[in-house]
Amino acid sequence: MRRLALLTALAVLTGCGITPTGVHRGGEPPTGISNGMRLYFVSDSGLRGVARHNRQLRNLDDIVKLLLAGPDAAEQRTGLSTLVYVSGSFHTSAAKNSVTLKLARDQQTDWMATGQLVCSLARGHAVLKGSRPDRVQVTIITGKRSAGPYRCPQFLSTQ
Repeated sequence: MRRLALLTALAVLTGCGITPTGVHRGGEPPTGISNGMRLYFVSDSGLRGVARHNRQLRNLDDIVKLLLAGPDAAEQRTGLSTLVYVSGSFHTSAAKNSVTLKLARDQQTDWMATGQLVCSLARGHAVLKGSRPDRVQVTIITGKRSAGPYRCPQFLSTQ
């Protein structure tokens, strides 16, 4: 018993053998825009970006098709949904820092659905053309009406 008490006292006095080194700063947190394809879906708190690293992006029409398909089952379980609805055909075109989505039929677009389109198309443009998604302007033409140009930060700042 005495021997156990002596060993315990010795262990407490010697510690683990690591000497103090002072405070070390870990640096600043990462900033900037992440790489890769990202789709934006609707959650209770606003738009939420979801990485889609396993998808090959050929053109911006693919982004609209993926939004129309909605979130996958795992994303749905986290409360994500899509409000994007397209009646009829559509076509996207792009220039240096702009994207235009033309919808064949005149239709009303919900503000959050517009945000899904704008942010997802801006991200897709960045992946395809190497631009910054926060600088891409997206115009949506429905029938004979034009809306925009919009930029993704307009839709993310309301959260």
